Amino acid sequence: MPRLPDTPPPQDPHRGYTQSEILAALRRLVLSGSLPPGTGLPLREFAKLFEVSAIPVRESLQTLIGEGLVEHRPHFGYTVTRLTTAELRELYLVRERLESAALAAAAQRAGDEDHRLAVAAHRRMEQAVLADDPAGYHRETRNFHLALTRPSGMARLVHMLEYAWNITEPVQPMVHISAAERARLQADHHQQLAAFLAGDAEALLVATEQHHDRLNRVVAELPTDIGLFADPDSP
Repeated sequence: MPRLPDTPPPQDPHRGYTQSEILAALRRLVLSGSLPPGTGLPLREFAKLFEVSAIPVRESLQTLIGEGLVEHRPHFGYTVTRLTTAELRELYLVRERLESAALAAAAQRAGDEDHRLAVAAHRRMEQAVLADDPAGYHRETRNFHLALTRPSGMARLVHMLEYAWNITEPVQPMVHISAAERARLQADHHQQLAAFLAGDAEALLVATEQHHDRLNRVVAELPTDIGLFADPDSP
């Protein structure tokens, strides 16, 4: 098991970690990229980490299996899910369709606070590009896209978008592309933000389509020789 970042202490130190706290911590570790695809998740090591028996850890991992983040193989154990390249492209297509469905309503319904959140996320992305911080850029890209869609009022649709997004998170695509590609994607984000702030749904959808066309090309060119994917010819 790789060296893990410090986990937050339990809310009640006397009682120790609860089932929900263990689940949240494991989910956060997977979504943050701290546990790359294919990483083993040994029950005993995590039980020791949380100072609990193996039971709540196993139950948490079973929940994450249902969320598509973890997989289990008999006689091998639990690992962070490794998608095939085709599955990743499929999930990006799902994300594209869900996001586009929400954006028109979001642009028209968004208020001052929604605009502030989108601008703040965009600013953090800009800072990550300038600092050559791929992990920070990946994290803030998600925050930006969700800031554009949440004002839609389509709670179930946005939930499905977040669910699909979660499954792709362990891959950390923005970490594995060039700085030049991140800069080009960021230029698309600038156009999206301008249309969102202007309440121009048509321009926002045009900018988003252009962005997704570029993004899909980038995803299709991700390296397949560093263990990210479950394709037969991957390590």
